Amino acid sequence: MASTLRQRHSSSALPLAWAYTALVLYASLYPFAGWRWPPGQPLTALLALPWPPWRDPFDLWANLLGFIPWGVLAMSALLSRGQRMASAWLTLIMMAIALSYVCEVAQHFLPGRHPSLKDCAMNVAGAALGAALLTAARGVGAHRPWVSIRERWFVAQSGGALALLALWPAALLFPAPLPLGLGQIGGKASDALESWLEGVSWATPLYELVVLAQTPASPLLPLSEGLATALGLFAPCMLAYSVARPGWHRALLALGALSMALLAMTLSTLLNFGPSHALAWLSPATVPALVAGAFAALALIAVPQRVAAGLALLALAGGVMLVGQAPANPYFALTLQSWEQGRFVHFHGTAHWLSLLWPFVAMAWLLARLSQRE
Repeated sequence: MASTLRQRHSSSALPLAWAYTALVLYASLYPFAGWRWPPGQPLTALLALPWPPWRDPFDLWANLLGFIPWGVLAMSALLSRGQRMASAWLTLIMMAIALSYVCEVAQHFLPGRHPSLKDCAMNVAGAALGAALLTAARGVGAHRPWVSIRERWFVAQSGGALALLALWPAALLFPAPLPLGLGQIGGKASDALESWLEGVSWATPLYELVVLAQTPASPLLPLSEGLATALGLFAPCMLAYSVARPGWHRALLALGALSMALLAMTLSTLLNFGPSHALAWLSPATVPALVAGAFAALALIAVPQRVAAGLALLALAGGVMLVGQAPANPYFALTLQSWEQGRFVHFHGTAHWLSLLWPFVAMAWLLARLSQRE
């Protein structure tokens, strides 16, 4: 039965494994600046990883624990594609060695990073531990309730949407200009374009236009701010409806999205501004907006899947436009320095990119789904 379900349902483990691989690369190669060939080192010397004499317990545990989720996701993706257990194990170990080795060798070319065979070994051990945990869980049938729920609740081609929904709370961890406001990529794109055009003689008019366009944004009206927040909740609900079969379980999905939004935003505020300000994001305009977004989603519980996909696309586009007009979070600059000086800057930076790109990836997935024939 489980084998039949794996053939009929696309797996969300594969896109999640790719997303986690991106996180590993980001954490290994941050800050992606100062690339240079190590002076006096031939290529053969760079391919050999040293075993460092020092011991940093944090680095050892971080490498081990950080690869456990990757091992779980990669093994799940391999098994969902029909590989036998022995073949999946061999493939996973080879992939873990390759990924870890490439990351460590690449650190030769980054100032301040220290490649280490010890880190590579801990990464592979973490991946193997994650795969072992998944194997043990499958052995006792722990995955069967999820397989049953997915069969009854969702359509076959739901893996991409489920992966996006799993990543949505992580995207909310980065302090946004508005509650549930994702996709504010305009400022980052303008800064990058300005740096590329600066000093280019033939692009002087375009450079001046880009600089002129970077005027401080005015605060949004309360109605616009509330609409952006409502759309920020409504969009993932419709994304879930686009792959969920009609039924009462859609109400659980909408209420689950509301609960995850409350939890993620509270955790984000707590991490960035301290426990005493954990609920500061619940402004007078936010609570009615969340209620409106939840009621709108519950009112459309019986909407067809393609209509839900279209509504999700419109909600994402409208939310991105509103968030793009909002000024940057004024409190984020006060906490950014502490993040950059801490050990967890890599994960914070990953949440930043996730908050920027999530709406656009979701819109691309929805467009691809709407282009498919029934």
